[in-house]
Amino acid sequence: MRLGGFFILPLLLVPAQALTVCADPNYLPYSDRAGQGFENKIASAVAKALGEPLEYTWASHRAHGGFTQFLSTTLDARKCDVVMSIPYGSREELTTRPYYVSSYVFIYPKNKNYNITTMDTQVLHQLKIGFENDTPAEDGLKIRGMIPGSTVPFDVSGEGAESPASMLAALKSGKIDVLITWRPAIGAFLRAYPEFEVVTVPNSRSLGAPEQYSFPMSMGVREGNDALKKRLDDVIEKHQAELTAILTESGAIAAR
Repeated sequence: MRLGGFFILPLLLVPAQALTVCADPNYLPYSDRAGQGFENKIASAVAKALGEPLEYTWASHRAHGGFTQFLSTTLDARKCDVVMSIPYGSREELTTRPYYVSSYVFIYPKNKNYNITTMDTQVLHQLKIGFENDTPAEDGLKIRGMIPGSTVPFDVSGEGAESPASMLAALKSGKIDVLITWRPAIGAFLRAYPEFEVVTVPNSRSLGAPEQYSFPMSMGVREGNDALKKRLDDVIEKHQAELTAILTESGAIAAR
Protein backbone atom coordinates (compact mmCIF):
# COMPACT_ATOMS: atom_id res chain seq x y z
CA MET A 1 0.00 0.00 0.00
CA ARG A 2 1.27 3.52 -0.91
CA LEU A 3 0.67 6.44 1.42
CA GLY A 4 2.05 9.96 0.82
CA GLY A 5 4.97 8.77 -1.25
CA PHE A 6 5.87 5.94 1.16
CA PHE A 7 5.16 2.26 0.82
CA ILE A 8 3.43 0.86 3.91
CA LEU A 9 3.96 -2.87 4.29
CA PRO A 10 1.07 -4.77 5.89
CA LEU A 11 1.75 -6.17 9.37
CA LEU A 12 1.76 -9.95 9.24
CA LEU A 13 0.76 -11.62 12.49
CA VAL A 14 2.77 -14.79 12.97
CA PRO A 15 1.17 -17.30 15.33
CA ALA A 16 3.24 -17.97 18.45
CA GLN A 17 5.09 -21.27 18.41
CA ALA A 18 3.37 -23.78 20.72
CA LEU A 19 4.87 -26.30 23.10
CA THR A 20 3.24 -29.51 21.89
CA VAL A 21 3.09 -32.27 24.50
CA CYS A 22 2.16 -35.94 24.22
CA ALA A 23 0.06 -37.08 27.20
CA ASP A 24 -2.49 -39.64 28.33
CA PRO A 25 -6.03 -38.17 28.51
CA ASN A 26 -7.16 -40.39 31.41
CA TYR A 27 -4.32 -41.57 33.62
CA LEU A 28 -4.27 -39.71 36.90
CA PRO A 29 -2.19 -38.84 38.80
CA TYR A 30 -0.02 -38.31 35.69
CA SER A 31 -2.34 -36.49 33.29
CA ASP A 32 -5.89 -35.99 32.06
CA ARG A 33 -7.80 -33.73 29.68
CA ALA A 34 -8.82 -31.46 32.56
CA GLY A 35 -5.18 -30.72 33.35
CA GLN A 36 -5.33 -32.16 36.87
CA GLY A 37 -2.28 -34.43 36.68
CA PHE A 38 1.18 -33.48 37.87
CA GLU A 39 2.55 -33.87 34.33
CA ASN A 40 -0.10 -31.39 33.12
CA LYS A 41 1.04 -28.91 35.73
CA ILE A 42 4.70 -29.40 34.86
CA ALA A 43 3.89 -28.88 31.15
CA SER A 44 1.96 -25.70 31.94
CA ALA A 45 4.86 -24.31 34.00
CA VAL A 46 7.36 -25.12 31.24
CA ALA A 47 5.21 -23.54 28.51
CA LYS A 48 4.81 -20.40 30.60
CA ALA A 49 8.57 -20.20 31.16
CA LEU A 50 9.14 -20.55 27.40
CA GLY A 51 6.48 -17.93 26.67
CA GLU A 52 4.58 -20.33 24.44
CA PRO A 53 1.02 -21.66 24.36
CA LEU A 54 0.56 -25.27 25.41
CA GLU A 55 -1.01 -27.83 23.08
CA TYR A 56 -1.61 -31.55 23.61
CA THR A 57 -1.62 -34.69 21.53
CA TRP A 58 -3.69 -37.22 23.49
CA ALA A 59 -2.96 -40.93 23.38
CA SER A 60 -3.17 -43.68 25.99
CA HIS A 61 -0.03 -44.89 27.76
CA ARG A 62 -2.01 -48.01 28.57
CA ALA A 63 -3.04 -49.01 25.08
CA HIS A 64 -1.62 -52.10 23.37
CA GLY A 65 2.15 -51.84 23.33
CA GLY A 66 2.35 -49.65 26.42
CA PHE A 67 4.62 -46.64 26.78
CA THR A 68 6.97 -47.73 23.98
CA GLN A 69 4.09 -47.83 21.51
CA PHE A 70 2.82 -44.51 22.88
CA LEU A 71 6.17 -42.88 22.04
CA SER A 72 6.25 -44.50 18.61
CA THR A 73 2.80 -43.28 17.58
CA THR A 74 3.07 -39.77 19.05
CA LEU A 75 6.51 -38.28 19.62
CA ASP A 76 8.37 -40.33 17.01
CA ALA A 77 5.53 -39.79 14.54
CA ARG A 78 6.01 -36.00 14.96
CA LYS A 79 2.54 -35.47 16.38
CA CYS A 80 4.10 -33.53 19.26
CA ASP A 81 7.53 -32.47 20.47
CA VAL A 82 7.93 -33.51 24.09
CA VAL A 83 6.82 -35.94 26.80
CA MET A 84 6.96 -34.85 30.42
CA SER A 85 8.34 -37.97 32.16
CA ILE A 86 10.87 -40.43 30.83
CA PRO A 87 13.84 -42.05 32.61
CA TYR A 88 17.04 -40.04 32.19
CA GLY A 89 19.33 -41.56 29.57
CA SER A 90 16.54 -43.56 27.92
CA ARG A 91 17.64 -45.23 24.69
CA GLU A 92 14.26 -44.54 23.12
CA GLU A 93 14.42 -40.73 23.03
CA LEU A 94 16.71 -37.77 23.69
CA THR A 95 16.36 -36.79 27.35
CA THR A 96 16.81 -33.49 29.14
CA ARG A 97 18.66 -33.05 32.37
CA PRO A 98 16.67 -34.74 35.17
CA TYR A 99 14.11 -32.56 36.90
CA TYR A 100 13.22 -34.99 39.65
CA VAL A 101 14.32 -38.25 41.23
CA SER A 102 11.78 -40.65 42.67
CA SER A 103 11.70 -44.21 43.90
CA TYR A 104 9.74 -47.35 44.43
CA VAL A 105 8.28 -47.50 47.93
CA PHE A 106 7.01 -50.02 50.46
CA ILE A 107 3.55 -49.11 51.78
CA TYR A 108 1.96 -50.86 54.76
CA PRO A 109 -0.25 -50.06 57.78
CA LYS A 110 1.68 -48.19 60.48
CA ASN A 111 0.03 -50.23 63.24
CA LYS A 112 1.61 -53.43 61.90
CA ASN A 113 5.13 -52.26 62.82
CA TYR A 114 6.69 -54.42 60.11
CA ASN A 115 9.88 -52.31 60.02
CA ILE A 116 10.48 -53.07 56.35
CA THR A 117 13.59 -51.25 55.14
CA THR A 118 14.97 -53.27 52.18
CA MET A 119 13.94 -56.00 49.76
CA ASP A 120 15.85 -58.39 52.01
CA THR A 121 13.81 -57.67 55.15
CA GLN A 122 12.89 -61.16 56.35
CA VAL A 123 9.32 -60.36 57.32
CA LEU A 124 8.48 -59.93 53.62
CA HIS A 125 8.63 -63.73 53.27
CA GLN A 126 5.73 -63.99 55.72
CA LEU A 127 3.47 -61.37 54.11
CA LYS A 128 1.14 -61.15 51.15
CA ILE A 129 2.90 -58.69 48.84
CA GLY A 130 1.22 -56.55 46.18
CA PHE A 131 3.35 -55.32 43.27
CA GLU A 132 3.04 -53.96 39.74
CA ASN A 133 3.73 -56.26 36.79
CA ASP A 134 6.81 -55.66 34.64
CA THR A 135 8.62 -53.41 37.11
CA PRO A 136 11.86 -53.53 39.12
CA ALA A 137 9.72 -54.58 42.11
CA GLU A 138 8.64 -57.74 40.29
CA ASP A 139 12.24 -58.45 39.29
CA GLY A 140 13.44 -58.04 42.88
CA LEU A 141 10.79 -60.41 44.21
CA LYS A 142 11.67 -63.02 41.57
CA ILE A 143 15.36 -62.85 42.45
CA ARG A 144 14.46 -63.66 46.05
CA GLY A 145 12.16 -66.54 45.13
CA MET A 146 9.02 -64.78 46.39
CA ILE A 147 7.13 -65.13 43.10
CA PRO A 148 4.78 -66.86 42.72
CA GLY A 149 4.62 -67.41 46.48
CA SER A 150 2.26 -65.24 48.51
CA THR A 151 2.13 -62.33 46.07
CA VAL A 152 -0.61 -60.39 44.25
CA PRO A 153 0.28 -58.76 40.92
CA PHE A 154 -1.46 -55.58 39.75
CA ASP A 155 -1.65 -54.42 36.14
CA VAL A 156 -2.52 -50.74 36.63
CA SER A 157 -0.43 -49.68 33.63
CA GLY A 158 -1.96 -52.21 31.24
CA GLU A 159 -4.60 -51.63 28.58
CA GLY A 160 -7.98 -50.88 30.18
CA ALA A 161 -6.51 -51.26 33.66
CA GLU A 162 -7.73 -49.71 36.90
CA SER A 163 -6.52 -46.55 38.58
CA PRO A 164 -3.33 -46.99 40.62
CA ALA A 165 -5.55 -46.13 43.61
CA SER A 166 -6.91 -49.68 43.40
CA MET A 167 -3.65 -50.95 44.91
CA LEU A 168 -4.15 -48.82 48.03
CA ALA A 169 -7.74 -50.01 48.27
CA ALA A 170 -6.47 -53.61 48.24
CA LEU A 171 -4.05 -52.80 51.04
CA LYS A 172 -6.80 -51.11 53.05
CA SER A 173 -9.14 -54.10 52.65
CA GLY A 174 -6.49 -56.62 53.71
CA LYS A 175 -6.21 -58.28 50.31
CA ILE A 176 -2.48 -57.61 50.62
CA ASP A 177 -0.26 -56.85 53.64
CA VAL A 178 2.31 -54.65 51.93
CA LEU A 179 2.51 -52.88 48.58
CA ILE A 180 5.62 -52.19 46.50
CA THR A 181 4.99 -49.52 43.89
CA TRP A 182 6.37 -46.47 42.05
CA ARG A 183 5.80 -43.42 44.25
CA PRO A 184 4.64 -41.01 41.49
CA ALA A 185 1.86 -43.44 40.57
CA ILE A 186 0.43 -43.48 44.06
CA GLY A 187 1.55 -40.28 45.79
CA ALA A 188 -1.54 -38.21 45.00
CA PHE A 189 -3.80 -40.87 46.52
CA LEU A 190 -1.86 -41.36 49.74
CA ARG A 191 -3.44 -38.34 51.43
CA ALA A 192 -6.57 -40.44 51.93
CA TYR A 193 -4.56 -43.03 53.89
CA PRO A 194 -2.72 -41.33 56.78
CA GLU A 195 -2.60 -44.71 58.52
CA PHE A 196 -0.09 -46.05 55.96
CA GLU A 197 3.69 -46.05 56.38
CA VAL A 198 5.67 -45.15 53.23
CA VAL A 199 9.31 -46.29 53.04
CA THR A 200 11.68 -45.76 50.10
CA VAL A 201 13.03 -48.96 48.57
CA PRO A 202 16.81 -48.54 48.54
CA ASN A 203 18.96 -49.59 45.62
CA SER A 204 20.58 -52.93 46.35
CA ARG A 205 23.68 -54.92 45.42
CA SER A 206 23.13 -57.72 47.92
CA LEU A 207 22.25 -60.42 45.39
CA GLY A 208 24.46 -60.31 42.32
CA ALA A 209 23.78 -57.58 39.76
CA PRO A 210 22.84 -54.12 41.07
CA GLU A 211 19.14 -53.52 41.60
CA GLN A 212 17.85 -50.02 40.88
CA TYR A 213 14.66 -48.74 42.52
CA SER A 214 15.33 -45.00 42.37
CA PHE A 215 15.31 -43.24 38.99
CA PRO A 216 16.14 -39.72 37.73
CA MET A 217 13.31 -38.54 35.48
CA SER A 218 13.60 -36.19 32.50
CA MET A 219 11.57 -34.72 29.69
CA GLY A 220 11.92 -36.55 26.39
CA VAL A 221 12.24 -35.13 22.86
CA ARG A 222 12.97 -36.79 19.52
CA GLU A 223 16.52 -37.78 18.70
CA GLY A 224 18.14 -34.91 16.84
CA ASN A 225 15.99 -32.19 18.39
CA ASP A 226 18.91 -30.78 20.34
CA ALA A 227 17.62 -27.21 20.10
CA LEU A 228 14.44 -28.02 22.03
CA LYS A 229 16.41 -30.13 24.52
CA LYS A 230 18.66 -27.12 25.19
CA ARG A 231 15.68 -24.82 25.73
CA LEU A 232 14.06 -27.31 28.11
CA ASP A 233 17.35 -27.79 29.97
CA ASP A 234 17.52 -24.03 30.49
CA VAL A 235 13.95 -23.95 31.83
CA ILE A 236 14.64 -26.82 34.23
CA GLU A 237 17.79 -25.13 35.53
CA LYS A 238 16.11 -21.75 36.05
CA HIS A 239 12.75 -23.01 37.35
CA GLN A 240 13.75 -26.13 39.29
CA ALA A 241 12.29 -24.81 42.55
CA GLU A 242 8.87 -24.30 40.92
CA LEU A 243 8.91 -27.75 39.33
CA THR A 244 9.95 -29.35 42.61
CA ALA A 245 7.09 -27.60 44.41
CA ILE A 246 4.59 -29.03 41.90
CA LEU A 247 5.99 -32.54 42.29
CA THR A 248 6.05 -32.34 46.09
CA GLU A 249 2.49 -31.03 46.28
CA SER A 250 1.34 -33.87 44.01
CA GLY A 251 3.11 -36.51 46.11
CA ALA A 252 5.29 -37.64 43.20
CA ILE A 253 8.34 -37.00 45.38
CA ALA A 254 8.62 -36.98 49.15
CA ALA A 255 8.49 -33.67 50.99
CA ARG A 256 11.86 -32.61 52.34
